[in-house]
Amino acid sequence: MAKLDKAGVGRKSTASQDRILRAKYHDYCSARVADVLLRLTADEMYLLAQEVAGEPEGSEVDVPSFAEIVRLATDRLTRDLALPDFPRWVSEYEADPRRFEREMLGLWREDLSTSDRGVD
Repeated sequence: MAKLDKAGVGRKSTASQDRILRAKYHDYCSARVADVLLRLTADEMYLLAQEVAGEPEGSEVDVPSFAEIVRLATDRLTRDLALPDFPRWVSEYEADPRRFEREMLGLWREDLSTSDRGVD
């Protein structure tokens, strides 16, 4: 079993460390977006999606599906949160892992257990 450093990253190959960091990065970003999404009411989410889609408020034309509303709202929130890019996040994470791990959902472990799924 590999020993873990203070960031919880095993002392393995650089490729393995990169994969762990990418999984943690995706977890962190997902947690930030999910936190905001969960605070929105259904009406707020719908209005946000309308705004992103460029539809005038109160428009009856082609009401998007719930899945489309969530996708549009998530896209907007992701931009509005100004999440760091991966290299910046890694630098900040390595300086203070606990700051980021408090906000993670723990999904990164599941990402790593799915070996046939790539992480970007």
